[in-house]
Amino acid sequence: MAKNILLCCLLAVACTVAVASDPGPLQDFCVADLNSQVLVNGFACLDPKLVTADNFFLSGLNKPGNVSNPQGSAITPATVGQIPGLNTLGVSLVRIDFAPWGVVSPHTHPRASEILVVIEGTLLVGFVTSNPDNKLITKVLQKGDVFVFPEGLIHFQQNVGYGNAFSFSGISSQNPGVVLVPDTVFGSTPHIATDVLAKAFQVDKATVDQIEAKF
Repeated sequence: MAKNILLCCLLAVACTVAVASDPGPLQDFCVADLNSQVLVNGFACLDPKLVTADNFFLSGLNKPGNVSNPQGSAITPATVGQIPGLNTLGVSLVRIDFAPWGVVSPHTHPRASEILVVIEGTLLVGFVTSNPDNKLITKVLQKGDVFVFPEGLIHFQQNVGYGNAFSFSGISSQNPGVVLVPDTVFGSTPHIATDVLAKAFQVDKATVDQIEAKF
């Protein structure tokens, strides 16, 4: 009997871990009340009587983003911040536009996996596995190709063609978060101590100061 109880407990834990994701809805929907002062894991629910179709709607993803920036890329999100009806649904979408040779800096999504489809152009994409291997897994994608980035791993995209490119990414969270490695390491507020970064990257402090000035 004790073994059976233990087995049931282990199965329950395994199933709980397997389905863990964003908070699941306990009603038809929980449209985010973005003005609420209530602090919960996600957003508080808007009164269902006040919900309209516009809470589940966004237009404009047909329009290219502005890629006139040092990275040569632009990200147009469709997350809970733009579509309050996504709250608790565990999905969102982004459009990524690239100038020729534009790049989305190495970054992670701490709360989501990502699946990308190329709509136009040629993209070099990849991610790096965790320590100790730090293996780079990378591929060149053409129009119509799909690639998946596992949750939490550092990944990147670059347009390796001579014309503009764009893609769409589905993300397994209504609020995936993004940690841009260069911005986080060299552009934090306040800055990480220069001697820490110099030792970590095996460069002199002047080099760290020069990089931080760009952020």
